[in-house]
Amino acid sequence: MKDLFSVEGKVALVSGGSRGIGLMIAQGLVHNGARVYVSSRKASVCEKVAAELSKHGTCIALPADLSTEAECNRLAAEIAAREPALHILVNNAGTNWGAPLAEYPDAAWDKVLALNLKSVFHLTRALVPQLEAAASPEDPARVINIGSIDGLQVPVLETYAYSASKAAVHHLTRVMAGRLAPQKITVNAVAPGPFESKMMAATLEQFGDMIVESNPLKRIGTPEDMVGVVIYLASRAGAYLTGAVIPVDGGMSTTK
Repeated sequence: MKDLFSVEGKVALVSGGSRGIGLMIAQGLVHNGARVYVSSRKASVCEKVAAELSKHGTCIALPADLSTEAECNRLAAEIAAREPALHILVNNAGTNWGAPLAEYPDAAWDKVLALNLKSVFHLTRALVPQLEAAASPEDPARVINIGSIDGLQVPVLETYAYSASKAAVHHLTRVMAGRLAPQKITVNAVAPGPFESKMMAATLEQFGDMIVESNPLKRIGTPEDMVGVVIYLASRAGAYLTGAVIPVDGGMSTTK
């Protein structure tokens, strides 16, 4: 029981791991003894983050633009060349686009769906052999998809492609959970509410007080809140859970 929440010695890949929620997750996994690969589009930023996190454990930068299937496949091949098995895949890379309904461009749908949704499918599929190699009946390999409460409820802002993509991520999580269960791979999603991140910065600056006031717990999320749920899902504690979408939002999407 004492090792119930341990990820010591596990190998993890965190996409979008150089900032925001992805960085929180990468930090938490490194500090808890996992060997972590972080991927993001900008190589210099990715490498800087990996160097900083390596002061506390093992972190390696593998830059990639996951908006294309080719890059998802290349990143998977890079992991396979370095590691015989991958215990934890965190699909966090994402983008947003806000605009009024009458002005919302088709390009927004292409950009947002390519990264937020298609990359989850492409990268997970490409890494199934490495995930399967890490899996056992008692301790399956884990895929953790980062969705959003905007995929559970109607968002305040006009982020049509973003909210639709996150709702799709939640359902893709359920579909892939059923497909990969026989291979001893669990697939779950986390649906964050407001956390301090670059994507949320403008929203929090403009509406931060209102968001806090509307939150049942009267605060926004902290890194510990996000790391806690990921450690649960990635450790032996979460081994019997698959196909779940877990809101981490202070009750915003579930108590109103």
